[in-house]
Amino acid sequence: MVEPIHLIPREQRQAVLAGAGYNLFQVPAGSVYIDLLTDSGTGAMSADQWAAMVTGDESYAGAKSFYMLQKTVAELFGFSHVLPTHQGRGAERVLCSSEVKKGDMIPSNAHFDTTRANLEWVGAVAIDLPTRCANDPSVDCTFKGNMDTERLADLLESHSGEIPFVMLTVTNNRAAGQPVSMGNLRKISEICREFKKPLYIDACRHAENAYFIKKRDPEYCDHSIPEIAREFFSYADGILMSAKKDGLCNIGGFLAVKDPALYRRLNESLIIMEGFTTYGGLAGRDLGAMALGLWEAVQEEYLAHRIGQVQFLGDELEARKIPVYRPVGGHAVYVDAAGFFKNENRNLPGQCLASSLYVEGGIRSCDLGSGMFADTSGGEAGLHLELLRLAIPRRTYTESHLRYVAEVFSVLRNNMDRIPYLRFSYRPKFLGHFTAQFEQTNSIGPSLVSTGAKPDKTNVH
Repeated sequence: MVEPIHLIPREQRQAVLAGAGYNLFQVPAGSVYIDLLTDSGTGAMSADQWAAMVTGDESYAGAKSFYMLQKTVAELFGFSHVLPTHQGRGAERVLCSSEVKKGDMIPSNAHFDTTRANLEWVGAVAIDLPTRCANDPSVDCTFKGNMDTERLADLLESHSGEIPFVMLTVTNNRAAGQPVSMGNLRKISEICREFKKPLYIDACRHAENAYFIKKRDPEYCDHSIPEIAREFFSYADGILMSAKKDGLCNIGGFLAVKDPALYRRLNESLIIMEGFTTYGGLAGRDLGAMALGLWEAVQEEYLAHRIGQVQFLGDELEARKIPVYRPVGGHAVYVDAAGFFKNENRNLPGQCLASSLYVEGGIRSCDLGSGMFADTSGGEAGLHLELLRLAIPRRTYTESHLRYVAEVFSVLRNNMDRIPYLRFSYRPKFLGHFTAQFEQTNSIGPSLVSTGAKPDKTNVH
């Protein structure tokens, strides 16, 4: 689909942002010009997916659309037991309600927001074990999404009885969308087998991860993306998937496992929380669109364009001396917000930058630092990054849109001293970034930043 986009007047943007408590999640979409808040469910579906929406089977039990999804998951991922959910956090909730209890510890390369919240909701502790170079935005490591396997082995050695399973997120959204290598996954799998612990993969951006493996690991340069995916998931006991990312859908997800006994336990939770076994909170049309989208996402031509577009924005920003997390990841460019304000002692740098980016250019983005996570220190092993995420919707924007984004950043960099400071005025305990409220702490307002970038009024998305 194509729709016109409009840049509302600057004074109106200021009023909208203030009315939203300086929280971009609370800004109406109609007041946004370029929307880079998230890549989750915001992309454009294909003609084939829309056709599947029309022919979806809406039977309550045993719909044909479910069996399409089941066949796709078995062929692409190697899992025969599939539980559809309304989205990724639904799969997380089903897993946590069934397999996690208070006091448990769940290690991961880095838990993202809803995973961490679902674990903490039941009283478990989410532990991040990123590779050591992940905390340095300027280091150009090949696979900065990896897990620190030495720390994982040590943790399992000392706390095995408190750890029901291990998780791995691909790509690593908390660590700037960085990929995980096949070698790192093999080692994690070996450690899990040694300690008899199941390994679950959060697979929402698995196709992008497989593309990076193909391009960066010489062992896989001649492998197809589906071949890489099948080997990757052969090392896991279960997967959780938000199909709103690499399922190319606007809604949907699933949980898939190999163990029949585990499947029965999870199914009990699914029926209570999501819906019957074969629809899991979704309409049949959504199941059909998901089944097709999972195959479209592993097409190499699509991935080359997708990741190339993200790289284009990263290059445009770096050409304008905007510090970005290196190397550029698969679904988003992450601006180093702490580095952007390197000469200032500024709290909530990502949220400050996101607010001014909206006022200056109508661009919506997302803080991935202290505005999202209660503790960015991460302890010795965790992450302590202050980032601004520019998540690019799939099959949506053009290069001219992204060049405009880079130009607005140039204006902000040249007027950095006029960007206001923010602080929390309200912060919920769980997933606070969705509903938190902020307020300015100084008299300098975004209105003092002079507009430099000029939007192309002919652009549509």
